[in-house]
Amino acid sequence: MLLDGKNAVIYGAGGAIGGAVARAFAREGATVFLTGRTAAKLDKVAEDIRAAGGKAETAVVDALDEHAVDTHADAVVAKAGSLDISFNLITHGDVQGTPMAEMSVSDYLQPVETGVRTTFLTARAAARHMKRQRSGVILVFGGDGDPVREFHVGGLQVGFAALEAMRRQISAELGPYGVRAVTLRTGGIPEVVPPDMPGGREIVESLEKATMLGRAATLADVGNVAAFVASDKARSMTAATANISCGALVD
Repeated sequence: MLLDGKNAVIYGAGGAIGGAVARAFAREGATVFLTGRTAAKLDKVAEDIRAAGGKAETAVVDALDEHAVDTHADAVVAKAGSLDISFNLITHGDVQGTPMAEMSVSDYLQPVETGVRTTFLTARAAARHMKRQRSGVILVFGGDGDPVREFHVGGLQVGFAALEAMRRQISAELGPYGVRAVTLRTGGIPEVVPPDMPGGREIVESLEKATMLGRAATLADVGNVAAFVASDKARSMTAATANISCGALVD
């Protein structure tokens, strides 16, 4: 198994993407520490993992709270002995569908401020332990891309660009300690678009149309690639992006 013996912390594990990644990590042998703000959602993912023979623990953690993040990371290491993988997949509260010329500054900055704060806090908590271990992987989700012409995405792309700058810098600072940092870019996942969302069908169609393969990435795709990138099979990958956009994003 790709992640046998690894300990992975997943923030936002109760969500669709976080849950998919958690299940993939557990399937590949990792012990997954699931965090989020809603215990019931975390418990459901943990139950699925345990039913499949995997190992999962849950904790209610606000990934925007400095003390909560640091305390949880310390507790994981104290119990499991290491923190090998950290992946922050919480939602950033981005406001979409409103033209920039009509947006409030608070709505525009929401995904930037939230994304930067939570990614910094969780990456820092992991880095402190990974430096001592001289190993570890920090994964980032999103990645910047070309401007979106078909839909108003507000500050989403600005937030992603900020996270990419953070990922590049932390890659440089942690590389000498054997710690890697990689971004996963999807170009959008149709499964996370609510079926009753106004304009949702059009959004899904645009995501699929933008690809070269005629299909967009699935939640299973994200989990599978994340597991590979986090594994020692990808030990030469850092300061990089894993493009799983089916050709929607061109490198």
